[in-house]
Amino acid sequence: MRNHPYAPLIAGLPRIGTLNLSQIVGEIGPMLERATTCAQLTTETGAAPVTKESGKHRTVHFRHAVNRRARQALMTFADNSRHDNDWAATIYNQARTRGKRHPHAVRILARAWLRIIWACWRDKTCYNPAIHHTTKINKTQGLT
Repeated sequence: MRNHPYAPLIAGLPRIGTLNLSQIVGEIGPMLERATTCAQLTTETGAAPVTKESGKHRTVHFRHAVNRRARQALMTFADNSRHDNDWAATIYNQARTRGKRHPHAVRILARAWLRIIWACWRDKTCYNPAIHHTTKINKTQGLT
């Protein structure tokens, strides 16, 4: 696992551990290779909801058609990270304050982490909280 090209980029994520790192690299790594945008990556991993619109009617649903192993690995990491990282805990707690249930709040946090994983992969830089958490948390409040 340590020799995989993506492992060092995200090995420093909070509370990722060896097993979860292996799961994320194994399941999300191939998606990183073929995804052209971060939005595509969040959709394929199940971190983005499905929006259905018709006329004046609009509904947002849980995304079922995804790589379930990738979603499980990502959600496990996101849930664990909030216990050890203030930035992640703030995003999670803000979502809960807005009335989101636990699974939804974890998906919101997972989307935020995917943006960081995407940036690490795109720039070929290792995770660094000083660099990757410089954007204000207020930007993430608009996530659903």
